[in-house]
Amino acid sequence: MNNPYEDIIDLPHHVSERHPRMSMYSRAAQFAPFAALAGHGDAMKDAAARHEDEADGIPL
Repeated sequence: MNNPYEDIIDLPHHVSERHPRMSMYSRAAQFAPFAALAGHGDAMKDAAARHEDEADGIPL
């Protein structure tokens, strides 16, 4: 079976001569505003605290 990318699969990764590489910090900062689970950790801690109270026999 022929691979449709057979002619390019072993080419080296392109490195731009014009644009310097972006740092990992800058790359991560690009996507920070789109964090879909922002606040999720706090919500999980609140839920865990509620369930611990229920387990101790304390109604909510």
